[in-house]
Amino acid sequence: MRIRHFAYISLMALALSGCNDALETAQVDLSKVKNKVEQPLPSHILAQMSAKGMDRNSPIMIRIFKEEGAMEIWKAKTDNRFDKIADYKICAWSGRLGPKVKTGDRQAPEGFYDLTRANLNPNSKYYLAINTGFPNRYDAANGRTGSDLMIHGACSSSGCYSMTDQQVLEIYAFARDAFKGGQATVQLQAFPFRMTAENMVKHRLDSNYDFWKMLKVGYDNFEVTKRPPEVNVCEKKYVFNQQITDGGAFNAAGKCPAMSTPPALTAALASYGKTYDADYAKAMSKFDGMAWYDPTEAERKAVVAKLRKGRELAYAPTGTSLEAGRMVKVAELEDLMAKRTAQGLAAKTAPGATPAAPAQPQATAVAAATPAAVPVPMQNPLAFAAPEPQETADATAKKPFWKFWARN
Repeated sequence: MRIRHFAYISLMALALSGCNDALETAQVDLSKVKNKVEQPLPSHILAQMSAKGMDRNSPIMIRIFKEEGAMEIWKAKTDNRFDKIADYKICAWSGRLGPKVKTGDRQAPEGFYDLTRANLNPNSKYYLAINTGFPNRYDAANGRTGSDLMIHGACSSSGCYSMTDQQVLEIYAFARDAFKGGQATVQLQAFPFRMTAENMVKHRLDSNYDFWKMLKVGYDNFEVTKRPPEVNVCEKKYVFNQQITDGGAFNAAGKCPAMSTPPALTAALASYGKTYDADYAKAMSKFDGMAWYDPTEAERKAVVAKLRKGRELAYAPTGTSLEAGRMVKVAELEDLMAKRTAQGLAAKTAPGATPAAPAQPQATAVAAATPAAVPVPMQNPLAFAAPEPQETADATAKKPFWKFWARN
């Protein structure tokens, strides 16, 4: 009896140590979910919250890493820092690494997006959905177009981040509970990959590299502070945790106002940057003459083709870029990209061809990748001192960042 009891406990411990993907089928039978909009989070997640010092309705943040095919939910603890509470394998995302530029390019967004209650779609034909908020102020200022780009179920994507129905049931519940707790805006951070020194070196020849360096500043801010950065846009660029000093205002397409940076964060980022610079130099030596080949969507689908057997046609999972991509010599990469560009041109000029998504050739110039030092709010953004008034219909009227999570 003791042996059987021990075996049972060991089996349960093993299950609980796994990722949410491994648990979702056992935890949630969708046929028995009576109200998907109000479905509570699983007991094992609630237990983790308690162990980590998190309130059930405390604020959350969502992080996406395309290359790794990963989505993370981070949640505020009682010390006002965020810790990861759940992670999921993204079932399908379309296109390749790089931002969404225009309608029809099949690219999934990259950048920083604000989600409110209005972004939740309980009536989605893809089980449940959360609108990413694309285009945001940065996208609009840079002339990027597209709409209805979602995090949703059904595992099929044309510019969205598609999850399984079991996954999106949990993700939706995380956001719902946070909004119920008073969080006005959930930050979605969508990155091409984890922005480590080694990954930046691997992708240093990509034409999107300068854009990614800009995103990395926000990435670094969160790594240092473990709080979602305050995000603004001016001069058609993202700026993070900047405090205006001259009474001006942020204008996405206009000149940036005078801004100040708290010394404490400047020092913290400088220390972080020294470690990063050393790691970057090591990675440059390690990958001398080599760079990453970013696979196409078709190549990513090929590595998981067996998963589609016996499923409906709409079920279209994509493998990760890590599974389908590889390190190659720079000369080989340039040759591969030249062939891809030529194939794209041929497809566009073929009789009866429909317009193809724009190719994303990789550049040959190597850019520096040293993160900039930027500020963090000194006020406590999680202090719900008093209820705030409802937001106006003007989407550009933004609360000061120390009221970022103020109650509605």
